[in-house]
Amino acid sequence: MLEIDVNAPPLPATETRLEFIKRYAEDSGKRLAALKGKDDAWWQSETKFFDVQRSHAWVMVRRIAHTAHHRGQQMAMLRMLGRDLHSNYGPTADTGRLMQNHAPTIYSYPNLNSLIVGEAAGGAKTALPGAAVKAVTERPDKK
Repeated sequence: MLEIDVNAPPLPATETRLEFIKRYAEDSGKRLAALKGKDDAWWQSETKFFDVQRSHAWVMVRRIAHTAHHRGQQMAMLRMLGRDLHSNYGPTADTGRLMQNHAPTIYSYPNLNSLIVGEAAGGAKTALPGAAVKAVTERPDKK
């Protein structure tokens, strides 16, 4: 839909979690480099999005929104299973609660290299501080 060919197979040679992460990292890096080279005219030009014509900018926004939607679903399911959650787009209940309470953003790994090394070494993630004293909600206390 964005007409970017990364010249790589979609699947890694060995289908393990670590190899999928490496393939995704490599391919997304190539896509990012290609997108950085696009000018305003390209972003405004149209491409086929399934059965309709849309601008490249529209397709990109749609893909980001769609990914965010599914990521939110996954986070909700993990929360229902009692799993602690690292930051996604900002603080979570497990990283110190709400932003207005100066909760930090804590990603599972500080950078791509740490992710790959961490996965290879058994997945040691950044520690989470746990629950904070303040509530997770923005709703005023009912007293």
